[in-house]
Amino acid sequence: MASHRPNRREILRLGLTGFGTLSLPGLFRLRAESAIADPSPRTAVIVVWLRGGCSHLDTYDPKPDAPAEFRGPFQTIATANPALRLSELLPRQTRIADKFALLRSMAHTGGGHPAGSLQLLSGDPDPQDKITPVYPDFMSVAHYLRSGPSRPLPNYVGVNPITRYDSFTIAGPGYLGPTYEPFAVLGDPSAPRFTVPNIGLPDANAADRLRQRVRLRQSFDDFRRDVDRTGATRAMDEFETQALNLLTRPEAARAFDLELEDPRLRDRYGRNAWGQQCLMARRLVEAGVEIVTTTFDGPLCGRVANWDDHAVNHHVFDALKFRAPYFDQAVTALIEDIYDRGLDKRVLVVVTGEFGRTPRISYVASSGGGVASAPAGTVQPGRDHWPRANSMIWAGGGIRTGQIIGATDRRGEDVTERRFGPQDFLATIYRHLGIDYERVTIPDRAGRPTPIVTHGAAIPELRAMA
Repeated sequence: MASHRPNRREILRLGLTGFGTLSLPGLFRLRAESAIADPSPRTAVIVVWLRGGCSHLDTYDPKPDAPAEFRGPFQTIATANPALRLSELLPRQTRIADKFALLRSMAHTGGGHPAGSLQLLSGDPDPQDKITPVYPDFMSVAHYLRSGPSRPLPNYVGVNPITRYDSFTIAGPGYLGPTYEPFAVLGDPSAPRFTVPNIGLPDANAADRLRQRVRLRQSFDDFRRDVDRTGATRAMDEFETQALNLLTRPEAARAFDLELEDPRLRDRYGRNAWGQQCLMARRLVEAGVEIVTTTFDGPLCGRVANWDDHAVNHHVFDALKFRAPYFDQAVTALIEDIYDRGLDKRVLVVVTGEFGRTPRISYVASSGGGVASAPAGTVQPGRDHWPRANSMIWAGGGIRTGQIIGATDRRGEDVTERRFGPQDFLATIYRHLGIDYERVTIPDRAGRPTPIVTHGAAIPELRAMA
């Protein structure tokens, strides 16, 4: 990763006159009291988000015996589990099916992208789309409960973060406030000149100069410490210390630096945006970050840059064939790497989108030609939104892998076994992070204690084995 070399003006801005306005300290403000069931060992979660919703029938829940108007064109591949077959689009994941658990029975009522995302990520029960979140997503809640100013790295990082769908904000801290947004890594990590701003200074002298300016500024604040009886001033000093760590501590810069990886491992993940996003996610959890999200969207998806495979957007089957090799390689490498490095007890990997796609194939005229879409006016197949059934994979976290949880009917339309909803999804992740979801509350805008999970329970099959 190429180093960013701030000029003298930038260093001064980060120093005495500008440090108070630097946005990084806000990332590290924390709640003083957190009801954590077991704060040690520190666990972590990586969410790979398929923005737009992936077709479950063409990936993880194929229905080869369904009528032609449902099943799609793809064959299935056997795995080590005789009961489990996956789509031929996922040959790499098929070979490591013993390293993940497949949940086929997630369902909710959010039929639009914003509502579906908000239901799954924050537990918002409203089936209607809304412009911005009301409730904080689980990533922000975990960040609020688990982070602390002594940490050298931000506790919540979004590598191409989950943030928006068109004009809608589909994830965020809600009433917790912007302090608990992710530290965002934007851009393509596979690009030759990729850098992460605000991470590291060019040399030790620059870091020393910045520390001196901060110490000078703090000397003017001594009188506030003398009169401050609440401890707020001391706390803010700690938050700014953590922001300073990002700029001056070498381990922070190393955690984001993909150039430190063996080139062969980078090849294994794939020299593309999704592969290198997953590699960075692994580096970050290995360095101590506890919540990492990464969104799979952009050019690797096809013409409209997401998984929203309506016929007006994409030829659904051409789109899946186009993106599947990148998706399959990146996810497989991430899961294998987590296990190879002995992180599989501490780190939980979840791969999902907001919902599945309609089992019945639709045929509509394309709105425009491009990658995985025929010229405008050409009738092509598509699948639409389907919140009644969604498949997701879970790996690591000490869970029993190789299992299938839940089932849908013969056409993939409705859950028939072990139906779970967003509250169960959230509870499962909180349990892994050591957060007592049955007891923990957070204050809403009026300061009232609000449960982080309501009417849900952690999925038993995804409990870490003793």
